[in-house]
Amino acid sequence: MPHAEAENFAGCPFEARELVETAFAKINLALHVRGKRADGYHALESLFVFTELGDRLTGRICADGQVSLEIDGPFGSLLDAGPDNLVIRAARALQAHLGEDLGADLKLTKILPVASGIGGGSADAAATLRLLTRLWNAPMPPEVLERIALSLGSDVPACIGSIPQMVRGRGEILQPQAVENLSAMPILLVNPGVALSTAQVFGRWDQRDRGPLEAMGLEQLVSEGRNDLEQPAIAMEPVIADVLAALGACAGLRLARMSGSGATCFALFDTDRRMAEAATALRAAQRGWWIAETRIRAA
Repeated sequence: MPHAEAENFAGCPFEARELVETAFAKINLALHVRGKRADGYHALESLFVFTELGDRLTGRICADGQVSLEIDGPFGSLLDAGPDNLVIRAARALQAHLGEDLGADLKLTKILPVASGIGGGSADAAATLRLLTRLWNAPMPPEVLERIALSLGSDVPACIGSIPQMVRGRGEILQPQAVENLSAMPILLVNPGVALSTAQVFGRWDQRDRGPLEAMGLEQLVSEGRNDLEQPAIAMEPVIADVLAALGACAGLRLARMSGSGATCFALFDTDRRMAEAATALRAAQRGWWIAETRIRAA
């Protein structure tokens, strides 16, 4: 029986076992839109990395097959804990795949801004799948979990492993990719307090293929990489250009760019000190912006 361990974890009742997962923030160091596919999705090439910062998901097993969700945290009030939440959808998708009736009481502490281009909802869904396969004692091959993840959203499969990856197609083609000297690099995240619809940003893309993404090293990412959604996002929310300009003026900067469909932008720095100096200056100048200091998560 696949759930024997969960049912008798160290002799404790169901409610006693609590597991924790971090939904690591996803960063698109570059995002090239190559075209629109016949299925309506866009063909992308993007280098994903993840930060040490993320939402926090906890879960306890529930024997009645029900899945409940509580949300708190700085951005928790902006989310609905109903059936359309990606955490609930991920739990239901895994239940359907397993054909089992175990449930869970889940709690999401929302630390990352909502609709901000750093994979918050996708990372939450992936963290849910990781947590529940452990909680329900239902391990499965990564490719199976990634297929379930893809049914939830294009970014969810890459968020399962949360390692540096080249992502192609609509998100179904994943290739681990190490970039020299990138691991544990200081990264500053800045969101000006606006939310953007991914669909609307893609809808404003000018449909020009500006060429493939090559990411053999950081210098190549800086000189040849781009985010093809930056200009459409700026057209919708001009304040994004202000964020990029502010980051571009920081000492010790290696790269400043928007992540995903925005509005969060990121800056890579040579040292923690330079990142801290930039964060201090930005917080003093822009009190309404969300600013977070973190590092790129190691593979």
